[in-house]
Amino acid sequence: MKKPVSDKLDKVVAEARRTRDKRELGYREQALKLYPHICGRCMREFNQKNLQELTVHHRDHNHDNNPVDGSNWELLCMYCHDNEHQRQLEAIQGQSTKSGGRSTTATYNPFEDLKSMLDKKK
Repeated sequence: MKKPVSDKLDKVVAEARRTRDKRELGYREQALKLYPHICGRCMREFNQKNLQELTVHHRDHNHDNNPVDGSNWELLCMYCHDNEHQRQLEAIQGQSTKSGGRSTTATYNPFEDLKSMLDKKK
């Protein structure tokens, strides 16, 4: 049996997803009409069979900024889109590290002593 709080949360999440989907449909359809079905980074071409893999990237990362001329959009394949957002996250992390935040640089090197381990096996 679900608790009333859980039911309310489920409704809020469902409504948020419906709103997001509706908003995305609007600007995605507009962008697909404005631009050729080609990824702006890797130049991969898309057709009806794989068009769902082509996404709309907001250049300023603001999903509410959707000018009708499409000036804030670019079409990216899902791989390039993920890469773009990863680069943004890494840039933000780099800025916080420079300003005194904790470093996220890896310090463990699993291959550090590889040569001596291989020499031991000989």
